Amino acid sequence: MTASVTLSESAARRIGEILKSETDGAMLRVSVEGGGCSGFQYKFDIDRAKADDDLVLARDGAVVLIDPVSVNYMAGSEIDFVDDLIGQSFKIKNPQATASCGCGTSFSL
Repeated sequence: MTASVTLSESAARRIGEILKSETDGAMLRVSVEGGGCSGFQYKFDIDRAKADDDLVLARDGAVVLIDPVSVNYMAGSEIDFVDDLIGQSFKIKNPQATASCGCGTSFSL
């Protein structure tokens, strides 16, 4: 993993808020799966189990887990949280993505 994944301040703040409403030990798992309108899609889940080979991002009370396969697709990415006129959502700014859909949750390489 030469290029790591980063977590923006706004994403960390929002993830921290979400995790406060969960039971102790809750973490956000971000993964990449096949599917979506562009070939791959991001998936967000609450998880309480960390695998030994997970990438762990911790910032301001937020803990994010990413499995090694997903890290390969997300290398160099920033997980961000956007609150604008269209609405609130997590956005992954992935420099490897050659195309993405309008909703921002699927991409192609």
